[in-house]
Amino acid sequence: MKRMLTSLLILTTIFLQAQNLSKSPWHIQAADIDPTNYYGITVANGMVGMVSSPQPLKVDEVILNGVYDYYQRGRVSNILKTFSHMNMHLEVDGRRIGPKDISGYAQTLDMKKAKLITTFEVGNNVSVKHELMSLRNLPYTAMSIIEITAKRNVTVIPINYIEAPNHLSDVRNLYSEIDRPHVLIPLMSSVAFSPGMKKVAASTSFIFPEKHGQEPNIIHEDWDYNMHLMKFKKQLKAGETYRFALVGSTISSVHNNDPHNEAERLTIYAKLEGIQRLESGHINAWNDLWQSDVQIEGDIESQRAVRSALYHLYSFARKGTAYSLSPMGLSGLGYNGHVFWDTELWMYPPLLVLQPEIARSLLEYRYERLGAAKENAFAHGYDGAMFPWESAEDGSEDTPVWALTGPFQQHISATVGWAFWKYYEVTNDKEWLATRGYPVLKEVADFWSSRVERKGAGRYEINNVIGANEWEENINNNAFTNGMVKTVLEYASLAAERLGKTPNPDWRHVAKNIPILKFPDGTTKENETYDGVTIKQADVNLLAYPLKVVTKEEDILKDLKYYEPRLAVDGPAMGGAILSVLYARLGNAKKSFEMFVKSYKPNELPPFGVLAETAGGTNPYFATGAGGTLQAVIFGIGGIEITESGIMQLDTKLPKKWKSLTITGVGKEEKTFTKN
Repeated sequence: MKRMLTSLLILTTIFLQAQNLSKSPWHIQAADIDPTNYYGITVANGMVGMVSSPQPLKVDEVILNGVYDYYQRGRVSNILKTFSHMNMHLEVDGRRIGPKDISGYAQTLDMKKAKLITTFEVGNNVSVKHELMSLRNLPYTAMSIIEITAKRNVTVIPINYIEAPNHLSDVRNLYSEIDRPHVLIPLMSSVAFSPGMKKVAASTSFIFPEKHGQEPNIIHEDWDYNMHLMKFKKQLKAGETYRFALVGSTISSVHNNDPHNEAERLTIYAKLEGIQRLESGHINAWNDLWQSDVQIEGDIESQRAVRSALYHLYSFARKGTAYSLSPMGLSGLGYNGHVFWDTELWMYPPLLVLQPEIARSLLEYRYERLGAAKENAFAHGYDGAMFPWESAEDGSEDTPVWALTGPFQQHISATVGWAFWKYYEVTNDKEWLATRGYPVLKEVADFWSSRVERKGAGRYEINNVIGANEWEENINNNAFTNGMVKTVLEYASLAAERLGKTPNPDWRHVAKNIPILKFPDGTTKENETYDGVTIKQADVNLLAYPLKVVTKEEDILKDLKYYEPRLAVDGPAMGGAILSVLYARLGNAKKSFEMFVKSYKPNELPPFGVLAETAGGTNPYFATGAGGTLQAVIFGIGGIEITESGIMQLDTKLPKKWKSLTITGVGKEEKTFTKN
């Protein structure tokens, strides 16, 4: 009877918690988890990304930022999938539990605290709660907190194992115990080499609540060359809850010259910090991030979607680094973890206004690879810097040879320069402009001055390119490319003048003579041979936002009416997001809201609603789409505008469902902008 009451109390508590969380704007609950139709959600800290699993106590894969190598996918590099070091097994009374042994399996992402909470029941034996965090306060370290509540007298054996992916070689598995007067430090480590002989390491340790002398004895077992484990036994009485943690660090020789020792040092440090200090440091770091937030009153679904997009962008990048953002962030190996224009045009603008220091890290990535961009321009017969379409570790072109986007999608070189000037507009940091911004803008401007084909006044053409609409290949005078080049040539000139320099007069001369083509009725023509075919994503409409090449309302509306019905339903979500911004700025709140919803809702995948690249797609998490969705809200409905004088707010209207929109922590002054 006592055992039955305990089980009933636990189930009632879980039910009430689920009911409360369903109304929370900070929580995403996985509903009706089906392991065969499961797309995991990522917990990450800008350096280590861990993707959730439908299996109890498991992590699907671990991604390490900043390090690339050649493995698995042809002749270009991939972001490194490293040791899976945070996985666990659980044995209850000698039986190792699996999916068939559990019930009530539930997962919830707490976005405010950046932790994934998993709960389940093991028959009438135990209830388990597992909290997974990629610690924001320790960039290479993760922590799991495990609570096991006994429903009857039981013996449990928690097991941590480190497993090496197949592309790592010369795997060395080690275990040691460091004995100190007041604590015993169990340390399990694995070290290996990537195909390109980059050294990677992972190390884990348990944190127990007991004092020295009462901690469980650890048993270490080697299974095979790519996996080993450590475990301990604990006897629990009915009603007793046992709480402990697993900490693990992973790092590579790209980050540290001695990754093996550093991984162990970081894990020892985490072990001796203890659960409370680690968790509070992590939560405090996320509280600082959430000072910059987008708050929607009156529409919980929109609020949760926007918070999810923000959570993912915040998770995939961090200040104080020189790492950028891949279209899939740290959620897996999608697009090989390479860096595209997706960063500067789609993900960077929301971060620029909400987290300028993180935005600076993304720009530092480009600055540190300026030399490689100059080599790329030289190889193609041009001056200045030609940034690669796909960039990885060293900044050279890393696009697969079969993809024509590599040599021809050159608008990225202008977009990078555009992003550098926007950072200066937001921060007014003249020292940064002198040491980082202008050196990049100058090389970008020199590239385009040498790239245009000078065919007479008003005909400085940019031919044989691929524009934002990638379905039109090797075309001439693409609208977005030409518009962005005109814009960045002016920005380079302004940057020179801000620094007291005389800009190269050829920059403005070239900009003045680059054409923007029109149809006879005045509608902007996407390229010289465009004939009205379906387009993959927005191109012409980008001339109105984020550019200011098309400024008259009647011209913006004309382009919208022409290109919106030609936007592919199976294209990426960003096109709809741009249309949402434009409709909001034209005063059409209803249409703006419709396009905002289209920018994310059809792309959600079960059970967390993570975003695929396209409606019906299966390649989450598409951080580029999240950037578009956030732009629809921040720069469209919210009316935020980046100008030469800083950040201001346009007069826009809220959707009917929204009672208010508040955007906090904007810019370096951390201003608040509100609409009611």
